[in-house]
Amino acid sequence: MSQRIQEKLKQFFGFNSFKGNQETIVGHLLDQNDTFVIMPTGGGKSLCYQLPALMQDGVAIVVSPLIALMKNQVDAIRGISEDNGIAHVLNSSLTKKEAIQVKEDVTSGLTKLLYVAPESLNKDDNVEFFKNVKISFFAIDEAHCISEWGHDFRPEYRNLRNAIEKIGRKPIIALTATATPKVQQDIMKNLGIENTRVFQSSFNRENLYYEIRPKVDVEKEITKILKDQKGKSAIIYCLSRQKVEEVAQALQVNGIKAIPYHAGLDGNTRAKHQDDFLNEEIDVIVATIAFGMGIDKPDVRYVIHHDIPKSLESYYQETGRAGRDGKEGNCITFYSWKDIEKLEKFLSKKPVAEQEIGKQLLQESMGYAETSMCRRKFLLHYFGEEYDVDNCSDMCDNCRYPKKTFDATKGLDLVLRVIQKSNQKFKIQQVVNTILGNLTAVLKNYNADTLEEFGEGKDHTDNYWYNIIRQAVVAGYIDKDIETYGVLKMNSQGTSFLESPVKFAVQEDIDFSKVVPSDSGASGGGAAALDKVLFKLLKDLTKAEAKKKGVPPYAVFQEPSLQEMASNYPCNQEELKNISGVGEGKAKKFGTPFIDAISKYVEDHQIERPSEFVMKSVANKSVLKVYIITSIDRKLPLDDIAYAKGLSLDQLIGEMEIIVNSGTKVNIDYYMEDLLDEDSIEEIFEYFMEESESGDLQKAFEEFDGDYSEEELRLVRLKFFSEVAN
Repeated sequence: MSQRIQEKLKQFFGFNSFKGNQETIVGHLLDQNDTFVIMPTGGGKSLCYQLPALMQDGVAIVVSPLIALMKNQVDAIRGISEDNGIAHVLNSSLTKKEAIQVKEDVTSGLTKLLYVAPESLNKDDNVEFFKNVKISFFAIDEAHCISEWGHDFRPEYRNLRNAIEKIGRKPIIALTATATPKVQQDIMKNLGIENTRVFQSSFNRENLYYEIRPKVDVEKEITKILKDQKGKSAIIYCLSRQKVEEVAQALQVNGIKAIPYHAGLDGNTRAKHQDDFLNEEIDVIVATIAFGMGIDKPDVRYVIHHDIPKSLESYYQETGRAGRDGKEGNCITFYSWKDIEKLEKFLSKKPVAEQEIGKQLLQESMGYAETSMCRRKFLLHYFGEEYDVDNCSDMCDNCRYPKKTFDATKGLDLVLRVIQKSNQKFKIQQVVNTILGNLTAVLKNYNADTLEEFGEGKDHTDNYWYNIIRQAVVAGYIDKDIETYGVLKMNSQGTSFLESPVKFAVQEDIDFSKVVPSDSGASGGGAAALDKVLFKLLKDLTKAEAKKKGVPPYAVFQEPSLQEMASNYPCNQEELKNISGVGEGKAKKFGTPFIDAISKYVEDHQIERPSEFVMKSVANKSVLKVYIITSIDRKLPLDDIAYAKGLSLDQLIGEMEIIVNSGTKVNIDYYMEDLLDEDSIEEIFEYFMEESESGDLQKAFEEFDGDYSEEELRLVRLKFFSEVAN
């Protein structure tokens, strides 16, 4: 059998040898056995069912979740055959005539692989058709879609077993790249293959470098990365369609060949963009998670996550699209704790059961992003695989740039005692809340406040305790129960530690809650170092220019803008207007002396400027901004403008502040007149002009002792900046 398999591999695919345990899997399926394959992206899962299908009589029914994925697979199989009928899709995208042709090819025995969507397999007329067809086996690709604990749950997958039994039971091969022990159990139980042999390859991809970066000026950072690596293939993942469009536009105007891909585009456009990427017409595809499943492009060098994924399964599968040829693959993720807040808010609208699962998966993503331990070890442990950290060879940021360590022996002892005395019923949040002495409703039910350990660790932050627990789980002192996902359990190693403690050292985590996100108006200097001498020079210049023009210094340029100038040395109008908080209007009004001063400083000190700095902004980047400006010009009430765009008034004022701070004037006098009398407006205006040193809103509120609301103060400050600073 082995020799025949080898011959057919060479005949059909042109390979001289198999990868990993492909040959054993093929042989197992040819012997008519159910088979479960867990193999990382790029490991060669498809061949495990394609080769047996080509070697046997009848047609293999391959269940696949995406039309784009089916198309990709069918094209690949047709490429090794003289007859296109060897592989087909049967789904809703076919015309009636095309569907008839497919069924004729299947009935005649010409078709060896038929790709179907789960919905198609469940249709009554298709079930009747398949009953009269010789079927070799059923392949369930992307089998994690079966599990509610998987990252891409599809309810239609839960009905596959029922459809298969109606058609007539044949061997089943289930395949996935990402399956935790919990998901594995779920898949096998649902398909009725609990006792089958599981072929699990290592999840480790040695050629991939993993890195998490603080989410500061993220579009600029992505542009820098891709400009440095011009011509290299990259996928950028964003969680929203709007962000996909924005990032793609930003890259395009900066000379990077990039296109968007998301479910909001029509089918023809999506197909064209996918083909352009595969055919190397463009270098970068910016996408939602709608892109990538089954995309067999071997030379993707960068997979960049603009936002943290909702689960580690998603993260692992998406990063797995980098370096499938075994060469360079860089996986860079931008992370902010505020992303987690947004995702939790999104989850709150879902059914309670789904919320519970989603929150647990999100906790794992957050733990991975914030951990300071080896990311590869953390990731592989999540999928049930132990890993020696010494093998990482600096292929993650935490191993390449190690953090400080601290002795957590006493901390681990406290954690284990809480788990033990709570009868092993607490999840990680409940253990931490017990240690901190936070009596939540859940803890009250368990009488957690009666435990001797309640509040014993309140001298440390919750992040401190999360860090210890996460690292203790990976180190093997604590188990997470599979059935009651997230509940912490004692194991023999933890019990031994309580009886006879040994030193337990952990690394300090990055506190991402202290990292200022890029959309906050903070300095966008990114990784560039602040030139303190130039910063002082620019600060003095700001005071001088403010005095000349009779305005407060902060109305010229605010400190974050000066910090960015002192990091990136803008030497012309184009560069200056792309500094955060400057914009075209301010660059024209105040920019010339600053450009002259920076240019002279650069020349005098022979400074080599960062060549990648010049990031062009997208003209009229936001349709929302244009709408706000034109609506104000038409003197529409601000409440109506906000309502039309689904914003609160607070959010609208925030958008207006961004517009004004970048140098665009807006006249809201028509709205202010109905809100405040003339004397009040003048009083607040004069405060910002004469007394305020920074334009700080809280100080203004305190100065007026609550006479004016925050909204009123913000609007007058907006008027002030528009008239004086722009």
